[in-house]
Amino acid sequence: MTMIHQSKKAKAKAIVEILERLFPVVPIPLKHRDPFTLLVAVMLSGRSTDAMVNRVTPALFTKADTPQKMARLSVAEIRAIIKPCGLSPAKSKNIHATSKILVDQFDGKVPRTFEELESLPGVGHKTASVVMSQAFRIPAFPVDTHIHRLAHRWGLSNGRNVKQTEKDLKRVFPKELWNKLHLQMIYFGRQYCPARGHDEKKCPICSRFCRRK
Repeated sequence: MTMIHQSKKAKAKAIVEILERLFPVVPIPLKHRDPFTLLVAVMLSGRSTDAMVNRVTPALFTKADTPQKMARLSVAEIRAIIKPCGLSPAKSKNIHATSKILVDQFDGKVPRTFEELESLPGVGHKTASVVMSQAFRIPAFPVDTHIHRLAHRWGLSNGRNVKQTEKDLKRVFPKELWNKLHLQMIYFGRQYCPARGHDEKKCPICSRFCRRK
């Protein structure tokens, strides 16, 4: 598959128009109450699905919906609740350790900078980007495997790694659109542009911007 030749900026503008038409409102997929519960939900989402995380977090947040309460739980208690999400040994340790650090070093509050967020156990750049954009409304462009795939498929990035994809997308899309746009791309990918069984002719974006050799 090759991309029809045109400037990336023009293509990006047209893609924004399609996404805005199809997904004018994009709720945050992970259920949460505040920055802390969002942070925990995103930490749980690695190698799991949003649906599974949303099934697990109500029980977890009933017991502990603040860093103070979470830090008082044992790692074993956390692990028993989050086990369906997968990778529970590492996730439970990271959630517990992060909660203690938030209490001890950040007055029980989730920090609002990338540097501080990424210093927390189990919090990488993508997780920090989600919290910054969705909890604090600070412009960020979280790139997961789905957005990484779409950016490459649409010819907006060379697709070498998610770090490069994030840089490429930030170059072609206006900063004020990033927070909403990454959610629109996630919803679009799930409904119209999946990794498997993708029908290019039926995809509102690929049918317009992609063609087979």
